[in-house]
Amino acid sequence: MTRSNFLNSALSAAVLGCVVFGLVSRPALAATVTTTFGVNATVQATCLVSATAMAFGTYTGVVATSTSAVSVTCTNTTPYNVGLSAGLATGATVTTRSMTGPASALLGYALFSDSARTVNWGQTIGTDTVTGTGNGSVQAITVYGQAAAAQYVAPGVYTDTITATVTY
Repeated sequence: MTRSNFLNSALSAAVLGCVVFGLVSRPALAATVTTTFGVNATVQATCLVSATAMAFGTYTGVVATSTSAVSVTCTNTTPYNVGLSAGLATGATVTTRSMTGPASALLGYALFSDSARTVNWGQTIGTDTVTGTGNGSVQAITVYGQAAAAQYVAPGVYTDTITATVTY
């Protein structure tokens, strides 16, 4: 092989190698940097309240009892008090509640926090309210009602509205 042929072959092989080498994919070189950031929130104590109706049914002059459920949902570990208003009847107090009927006639009843119906449920914190601590779920509290016997009032429908207040 002559020197000229050798150089041509070597040069052709070198050029071919460069072309092939250039076409072969190589891993890309990359660099990374990182940072961090804080995430925060402030959870405010909050409560929600709802209640079911208390229906005594047909009153016939004998003791009538009924219940209602006050449902309280408060943020976890939030202490609360549930108070019940006197109602809307003229002259009503938390110890002498009344439903109003025909011609403003009154049918007396009471609300209690215990099933024996001995502990009056009012609205003075530390005296006659019901306490609890929120757990993030609904907590149902039973209200026990009683209409006393021997109330011979005018026939008709008697109603009242009680406001349940949650203080937290």
